[in-house]
Amino acid sequence: MNDKTPLLPVHVISGFLGSGKTTLLKSVLASEAFGDSAVLINEFGDVGLDDRLLGEIAEDAILLASGCVCCTIRGELSEALRRLLSQRQDGTIPPFKRIVLETTGLADPGPIASTITADPVLRHHLRPGTNLTLVDAVNAEASQQQHPVWASQVAVADTLVISKTDLVDDEAVAALRQRLAGLNPAARCLGPEALDQPSDALFAAGPHLQRFGPAAATAWLGPWTPSAQPADSGHLGDVHSFRLGLEGEVDWNCFGLWLSMLLNRHGADIMRVKGVLHVRDDPRPVVLHGVQHTIHPPEHMETWPDDERRSELIFITRGIDADRVADSLSTFMDAVSDHPSPRILHA
Repeated sequence: MNDKTPLLPVHVISGFLGSGKTTLLKSVLASEAFGDSAVLINEFGDVGLDDRLLGEIAEDAILLASGCVCCTIRGELSEALRRLLSQRQDGTIPPFKRIVLETTGLADPGPIASTITADPVLRHHLRPGTNLTLVDAVNAEASQQQHPVWASQVAVADTLVISKTDLVDDEAVAALRQRLAGLNPAARCLGPEALDQPSDALFAAGPHLQRFGPAAATAWLGPWTPSAQPADSGHLGDVHSFRLGLEGEVDWNCFGLWLSMLLNRHGADIMRVKGVLHVRDDPRPVVLHGVQHTIHPPEHMETWPDDERRSELIFITRGIDADRVADSLSTFMDAVSDHPSPRILHA
């Protein structure tokens, strides 16, 4: 595969046992648009494709009626991905344009991106895709209280899908949406209508998958409002989200160095960062997106969404508050950059 060949996205479906991953995955596999996909299923815990669909899932790849290739993960994820690529290259299985990975219920999907980008072979063939997390409306509160990884699954999601909404009342669904917005305010949040969306639209979230226009970037970040983080967020534990606004141009080299050092030191606790930056000497907005230790290559938009060129950053962290991040960035820029530091505002 040469440098001009597009990297194949690896989409991730996560969520606890019984949250509806099987139903969603079957819907995805039935989509004509996703007929040229490879599906990886972790065989431990809740297997996403049950006996009624495949029979016993073998270690070797199985060609489904839809055209998708399906196999289970035995051993390390990197080994399973390399095996798929090898089978694709030697013609053992049909060519595919994407990989859909279903995790076990208790898996943290965050490290998957770093597995791809850090591997010397995989990073030349694959790229992180969309993280989609299913949230069980009936058991969400209990899952959050009993399993800390629940918050990690929600925090890294590009798209959240609330399932079993028919088994709870409207007030419970509204309360759950508010809880999810407090934890990951920038994620797209869907309900049962997710099953009716075309698969290519369901997994098309984030500037690393599509070139953003101004309107799309605005929707991706969400509105600039303090109410995005509920005042009563104690139920979220030590995981919370916050926004920082930067008034003034950003020294890109200085900011990039600071962010790299921050993620190197606290990557596991910087669960998500995304934003749009007004970079010095560049009239185009720079779109930034990262999960834990992994930052996707920055993307450029042609124009700003409006006349106000204000940088906005959204963080989802564990045990690190907005003041610490803002103070760290301000102190570092003052000490390192020869350019006036932007004023940092909290939201």
